[in-house]
Amino acid sequence: MARTTLTRDEVLDAAASLVKQHGPAALTMRKLAAELGTAVTSIYWHVGNRESLLDALVERTVEEVGAIRPAGRDPGDRILSVARTLRRELRERPHLIAMVHERGLTDRMFLPAQQALVHEVHAAGLRGTRAADAVRAIQFQIIGFVLVERNRERSPAQSPAESELWDPADAPHDPPLARALARPVEPERLFQLTLRALVKALLTPPAG
Repeated sequence: MARTTLTRDEVLDAAASLVKQHGPAALTMRKLAAELGTAVTSIYWHVGNRESLLDALVERTVEEVGAIRPAGRDPGDRILSVARTLRRELRERPHLIAMVHERGLTDRMFLPAQQALVHEVHAAGLRGTRAADAVRAIQFQIIGFVLVERNRERSPAQSPAESELWDPADAPHDPPLARALARPVEPERLFQLTLRALVKALLTPPAG
């Protein structure tokens, strides 16, 4: 039996869930109506046609990715919180982010994160070109890290794998290094390590 009540947000939630799981090609009005237990005509009434629905999803993605609230006791901690939030948002919705990019709205989507970073690098005492370079370096590090993560996750099984390529016997000068490189990558720990090092270097006043 078809639902008698439905909201626009419920339609967008269900559509976003389908896109997140299967990509935009899997989003059809019939499939969406089936997910919601309603008639296709009800979907059209709430969001228009499929292109209008995709546009609405893109707009909502831009707004959600931009809803960043820095947290921490000092600028460095708050920058790290922005980075963690942005990475999480990008990783949780790759198909939706791709749709934003295809519509030429990537820069607009990242603007709130940039503005939050500008506020924090100003709080740390940076100004002008140095502040702009710091903001872009942090942004590029986050995006680049996410892209590498995605590529590693989608790549076919490697043969030989890292665990086979790094034998302590082949690195007698530093066996612990070989053992560490033979272990699986820990993305979360590596992300924190690289961001902390980058932020510390960017916020440290130059000598002299």
